[in-house]
Amino acid sequence: MNKPLNIVILGLSITSSWGNGHATTYRSLVKALAARGHRVLFLERDTPWYATNRDAPQLPYCSLRLYRDLEELKLYVDAISNADLVIIGSYVPEGVEVAEIALTVNQNCVAFYDIDTPVTMTKLARKDYEYLHPRLIPRFDFYFSFTGGPLLKWIENHYGAQRARPLYCSVDPELYFPEPNTEKQYDLGYLGTYSADRQPTLEQLLIEPARNLSDKHFVVAGPQYPGSISWSGNIKRVDHIPPAHHRRFYNSQRFTLNVTRREMIKAGYSPSVRLFEAAACATPIISDDWKGLDQFFHLGEEILVAHNPQDVERYLTMPEDQRLDIGERCRKRVLSAHTSVHRAMELERYHSEVATPTLAVNA
Repeated sequence: MNKPLNIVILGLSITSSWGNGHATTYRSLVKALAARGHRVLFLERDTPWYATNRDAPQLPYCSLRLYRDLEELKLYVDAISNADLVIIGSYVPEGVEVAEIALTVNQNCVAFYDIDTPVTMTKLARKDYEYLHPRLIPRFDFYFSFTGGPLLKWIENHYGAQRARPLYCSVDPELYFPEPNTEKQYDLGYLGTYSADRQPTLEQLLIEPARNLSDKHFVVAGPQYPGSISWSGNIKRVDHIPPAHHRRFYNSQRFTLNVTRREMIKAGYSPSVRLFEAAACATPIISDDWKGLDQFFHLGEEILVAHNPQDVERYLTMPEDQRLDIGERCRKRVLSAHTSVHRAMELERYHSEVATPTLAVNA
């Protein structure tokens, strides 16, 4: 590792995970960075939604400051200016203005961290510049992305990004691990906020199998599901499970379901943090299919892919030793490549590209 870095992150929210998948990503990454000796200041916009739903108002591994508006953000201009690395996340309120401030005052390294890359690309194509404007992209030293694959080269070619690099989500293995003594309450579970584009897949891969398998037990956890959805009697609904209880939730399932957003399926190479969390618990995963999934897991050996209800129903009746083997192989894969420490080390390597540029050698 190179010298410890002074890092400032301006992200959507690290204090609240309510309807916000960014929080767990930021928490695990910042914790790993701190463990490796880096100093992190996290700046979060103080918004009413997250203010009333904070499950981590204080964090022991970083400095945390809330700001009410752009004027109050200017109180931290010196910290932003002096940072070795400034990271601005997607969906930051007034993100364009926030990025302008950072790019103006920091001459070391400023990166954009897109936790929603396919969504961002769709918004830019519609000229929706809610949190990012195309004119900013060439000015960032890095465009970090939750999505890998060909889209990164396209961002460089189309928007002039200097360095588009994958910085996938990850899992903290100190928080996610198998609990062999936990009762398996559910044959199949799903954790995710309601999304209209995910709902047809959830209907196909969980709700319909539940109707067909009345002797099995299912659970769907997450907020904002409309009351119009018809749940069979063997599906339990849970409105919200805080991150502190995610491990127990995964360990209470024989299988867990992964359902991918439409934009992520279209782009491919977009693993969800839920994949890595469940895998770290050695809970076998049944997933919808998308391009690049086989770059993260061996299909059929480490993860199960379902295209229809019949696939799911077949998986739920597999022998127990086979089920356990799949979960354990998936856990080993994640621990070898997709922990928060792996991401922190990748971030260090990326930063070294600009901190120690390659010198030309005379012939």
